[in-house]
Amino acid sequence: MHVWSADLATVGQGVVASLNAEERARAKRIIGGTDRWLWSRSRGLLRALLAHYLGGDAGGVELSVGPHGKPELVSDRGQRPELFFNLSHSRGLALYAFSSHAPVGVDVQALRDARRRRAVDHVALARSAFGEHEAQRLSLVAPERREWEFLRAWTRHEAELKRLGRGIGVGADDHGRPGRDSAFTPPAKPHTASWIVELDVGDRAVAALALDAQPSELLQWTWPA
Repeated sequence: MHVWSADLATVGQGVVASLNAEERARAKRIIGGTDRWLWSRSRGLLRALLAHYLGGDAGGVELSVGPHGKPELVSDRGQRPELFFNLSHSRGLALYAFSSHAPVGVDVQALRDARRRRAVDHVALARSAFGEHEAQRLSLVAPERREWEFLRAWTRHEAELKRLGRGIGVGADDHGRPGRDSAFTPPAKPHTASWIVELDVGDRAVAALALDAQPSELLQWTWPA
């Protein structure tokens, strides 16, 4: 089980050259130059990492999209792929997970700056997203820690939904971040992964990884290695 994190500002323009025609067209449809720039580099870096594991050229990697937007490898003659992966990015931070065993889900969320953090009622957001129990728990947390604790719950839940290949970005804004006015209500008893772990991505973001079972090994790197 391998996890890569990357500051997209350090990823060179060269990775964008591997995008195919559909991906380039999709990038053009993204409103906002910064968001378009981040998406293009995050997708280009995904191709570079897949080429690292599969061999061959990044531009030759064949990708498809699941019914809820989860990118997948095009299987060879209908056979099950030998590599499973997932990605997430928030502001300038990208996170990638690769497994040879089973589907994987990963989610990362960057913290807002202090001013924007104070403008959000995280207790009300937790009530809307996760119910009264989580809202009560969050109300006992010091106000300056509430966003961090909310995002811990959010990333764990979102990573599991992404592992299952459904509900990607539900209740989030257009760029995968929890929205202030989110009305996301998860299933009362969602199918839960056997193993969900929080990842250390520094003190400015929160991240989680979901798998069907604890792997024998988990290696985490920062791009470039």
